[in-house]
Amino acid sequence: MCGRFVLTADPVVIQSAFDLKTMPAEMTPRYNIAPTQPVAVITNEQPDALTFHRWGLIPSWAKDMSIGAKTINARSETAYEKPSFKAAFKRRRCIIPANGYYEWTTHDGAKVPQFFHMADRRVFGIAGLWESWHSPDGGEIRTCSILTTSANAFTEPIHDRMPVILSPQDYHLWLSNKEEPLPMLQSLMKPYEGHDQAVYTVSKLVNKATVEGPELIVPVS
Repeated sequence: MCGRFVLTADPVVIQSAFDLKTMPAEMTPRYNIAPTQPVAVITNEQPDALTFHRWGLIPSWAKDMSIGAKTINARSETAYEKPSFKAAFKRRRCIIPANGYYEWTTHDGAKVPQFFHMADRRVFGIAGLWESWHSPDGGEIRTCSILTTSANAFTEPIHDRMPVILSPQDYHLWLSNKEEPLPMLQSLMKPYEGHDQAVYTVSKLVNKATVEGPELIVPVS
């Protein structure tokens, strides 16, 4: 699964990387984005705009928000047929910009965080799904989920799953505002094929969702 990630790129860099026309008025670097927090997304409803959605997808038919705690990730192999995700997979897709993400190993009984990123630290796009949910009082909450796939050879020694990292040439298809043929969408749900990933151990401070700051991605022994 992917339970924490990082977005520290300059807004101008993000705008250029995803060919955006509209950006939030303010963006601050995030080093420990956690479930239920606001997540920067590019939806197929507004493919030229960066907006914020709550992390933890709430299907439109849900009676309350509690399901969101279980839907921060969606397995790409089955999302198109699962009740919580299938409508979004067909019609409500998004890209979630990131500069890296965390996975954990176990050493001497303790969970040790590992920081995955691109060797050149560039921003990349993670495939996601989004939904619009209306609360009993009539308020609208927009939420999202990260799609995961099997680990590539680089990731597998640490974790058996990884986010679906899209190639830039596939952004347009994933953000299409129509129901694309399922096989075409499924063809994008694959482990990252590049050979430019890097990983190192970071501080256990990242285990606490309330902790933020650049010290979280400093390598430790």
